[in-house]
Amino acid sequence: MHHYLATTSIGLENLLAEELNRLGVSDSQVVQAGVRFRASNELIYRCCLWSRIASRFIRVLSEFSCQDDMDLYLSASAIRWSDYLQLSGTVIVDFNGTNQSIRNSQYGAVKVKDAIVDHFTKRNLPRPTISKDRPDLRVHVRLNREKAILGIDMVGGSLHIRGYRTEAGAAPLRETLAAAMIMRSGWQGNVALLDPMCGSGTIVIEAAMIAAGIAPGINRAHWGFQSLPDYEPELWTQVKTQASVQSKKGLKQVSVPIYGYDYDSKMLNLAKENARRAGVRDLIEFQSMDAAKLQCPASFQAGLVISNPPYGERLGTEPSLIALYASLGAQLKSEFGGCKAMFLSSSDELLSCLRMRADKQFKMRNGSLPCHLKFYSIAERDETQRQMAGQEVAADFANRLRKNIAKITPWAKREQLDCYRVYDADLPDYNAAIDIYGNHVVIQEYAAPKSIAPEKAKRRLTDMIRATTQVMDVDANHIVLKVREKQKGHAQYQKMSTKAKTSQVQEYGVRFIVNLYDYLDTGLFLDHRLTRRRLGEMAKGRDFLNLFAYTGTATVHAALGGAKSTTTVDMSKTYLEWAKENMTLNKQIGRQHRYEQADCLQWLEQAKGQYDLIFIDPPTFSNSKRMAGTFDVQRDHIHLMQYLKRLLRQDGVIVFSNNKRQFKMDMAALTELQLSAENISSQTLPLDFKRHQQIHNCWLIRHRQADAE
Repeated sequence: MHHYLATTSIGLENLLAEELNRLGVSDSQVVQAGVRFRASNELIYRCCLWSRIASRFIRVLSEFSCQDDMDLYLSASAIRWSDYLQLSGTVIVDFNGTNQSIRNSQYGAVKVKDAIVDHFTKRNLPRPTISKDRPDLRVHVRLNREKAILGIDMVGGSLHIRGYRTEAGAAPLRETLAAAMIMRSGWQGNVALLDPMCGSGTIVIEAAMIAAGIAPGINRAHWGFQSLPDYEPELWTQVKTQASVQSKKGLKQVSVPIYGYDYDSKMLNLAKENARRAGVRDLIEFQSMDAAKLQCPASFQAGLVISNPPYGERLGTEPSLIALYASLGAQLKSEFGGCKAMFLSSSDELLSCLRMRADKQFKMRNGSLPCHLKFYSIAERDETQRQMAGQEVAADFANRLRKNIAKITPWAKREQLDCYRVYDADLPDYNAAIDIYGNHVVIQEYAAPKSIAPEKAKRRLTDMIRATTQVMDVDANHIVLKVREKQKGHAQYQKMSTKAKTSQVQEYGVRFIVNLYDYLDTGLFLDHRLTRRRLGEMAKGRDFLNLFAYTGTATVHAALGGAKSTTTVDMSKTYLEWAKENMTLNKQIGRQHRYEQADCLQWLEQAKGQYDLIFIDPPTFSNSKRMAGTFDVQRDHIHLMQYLKRLLRQDGVIVFSNNKRQFKMDMAALTELQLSAENISSQTLPLDFKRHQQIHNCWLIRHRQADAE
């Protein structure tokens, strides 16, 4: 009998102890991320072959106090390694854990390797070779603070590698964790099982192997214990033969259906191949299906729906996942009454989008990723309840959105617009703006007031995304979600992601590049489109200046309108390059088009040119080295005009706009500057922005002498 440590993921220790007890272990002791026990060769062979959730089985050679690298080296040196490793054999050391002295696992592995090599060289024996490719002896060390366990890996590698999966999806689920999910659910092959997002098939394959009684290690070609001096080949052959006979019988006795669904045909083909290699292809019915439209199979009464659905890094950037989870939850409640469901996700927020109350929940890990495993009972519903469950989500919001689309879309087509707003916080409970950009929809959620509970705000957002998907019949992957809050300084320049997805849209025949993902704004302010068109109409033969130019969309309109020259000024190099790309897209290139990277306020102080047409759309508020440390458009707009007057030719025009609510032009101060102003806000406010007229201000400003003439 030897002492062993069976390792597993944190959270699965008790489940592993129960499994080992069923395999014949009588003295299991649960420890962190593992189970300690004693076993004969026959029992350890059986455990290695049959355990579905253990990661490794380690024969413990030594346990010791380890405060530093010297303790580690001396304790490893005390073991007679020549008793376990043949002469000229190969070895590798796996080292897990650190402490205050040994802060690097690779360093710890090197110290143990040195001790093993020194054991042989001090005895004038051939030193072993270090080999990562199927070594004769795999040494395992686990260090937890100042306690260490050193032993031999009986498997020779992780048990989650069953041998049937040669390829996997982008975020593969470990086979051991898939088996643990099934065991947690209590499923033993007695009812139907369905994975609506099966990916490469890991869960349904593990379920089929459980139902058929197939040993998870039956296809493993090599085991670490086969290189040990006490290896008993006849005993191992006997254990393995018993398992082979049992699996052949079990394959014929499985009577419950197992379903693997996925929307991706490529993944389904991969899952079928994996199932074939595992020997369970005939036990699983694979089918292409969208989980958001999941239907209950006819033979699925009281069955189990189990899955590891996708989850993104950040909920706010994955509206498609919100829509997916919400739709899946609705389908389960509508179609799967009387069944059970179990889902594993790293995002508790996404699981809450199912809108189902969990009977049980567990914390688990998928590799290093903390996850939530939740178990649900789906209540039976009568026909009336099913119809109510199938009613439109957020009906009041959906009706308003539908009405707006019917009014605005025909107008947008007549105006040759690819991008326009169809909803702008029309209803207080659904506080967001919704814009169309070609075949994409951008939902800009305004930050909820503190009086609204976060859970309630999250539920409304979920409903809004799902209703938008249904009403607009748009692919959820083409929905982009952003959260708008009050911005200060240059917050609009901050990156939100790095997807680098750009697309092209049209506005009155002018083409622009937009980026719907990476920044808070898309590169195109939709409420300025009439102002831009007006600038194009005014620009012919004129020298045009665009200040706070952003991505230069106004410059493009002016250039296409026949401007003699254009000067585009912005402090962001990124946006200036974007402006150049917009100009190039519209074939506006040449020396007459200048680009200046500068703080516009500082640039104005030093500028000496003369311009016929100036467009300036400053921020409402900005931190600046000028203007007493900050810039406020209400307080400082006259200061701006002093600089602009100097650059404006006598018959020139300044088009001045801003988005400050209740902005008031200081007419008296303008008169003192010998400037006049004409309010054209109503003339430049597009149809799709008329709900919030107070945030759109636009003025034409001229020299008073020019007016007099």
